[in-house]
Amino acid sequence: MKTPIRTTLAAAVTAVVLLLSACDQQRIAELEEGLSTEADVRERFGPPEAVWDGPDGAQVYEYNRQPAGDVNYQITIGADGKMSALRQLLTPQNFAQITPGMMMEEVRKRLGKPMKITPYELKRETHYDWRYRDGASEQDRKVFTVVFDRDLRVVSTVSVRDPALDQAGR
Repeated sequence: MKTPIRTTLAAAVTAVVLLLSACDQQRIAELEEGLSTEADVRERFGPPEAVWDGPDGAQVYEYNRQPAGDVNYQITIGADGKMSALRQLLTPQNFAQITPGMMMEEVRKRLGKPMKITPYELKRETHYDWRYRDGASEQDRKVFTVVFDRDLRVVSTVSVRDPALDQAGR
């Protein structure tokens, strides 16, 4: 049985996700690879969550939409100060590249900040979870989990239906 608070909370989270998604689409539409500058990117997206060194003097900006959203973006700024790439990271193609033995930092660079990190001390494991969408509808939300051992190396991965959908009674 759904409680009024749970129903209201689920509706509020859905509204925030839709609003963020719409805002991101507008911001993305205003940027053009090869023409937009670092200043243009920062004006539309704000300061990045993290900055990584890229190839040939480029910088890779990380813009996360976790835990409420279902995307994470990387925007590459070339050595010339122009945006050379804008990618959504949370895709099945990127998940397929996460393999056993890979270090946590490499996974973090490929997928962005996770929505949740859960340590399991007795199992000597840590689980990183990312919420993503594997289709167009709200029902297509899933969670991709990477299991790391105590040395922060990938042990396994799994993708499941987002448990929040079941908790919200959907």
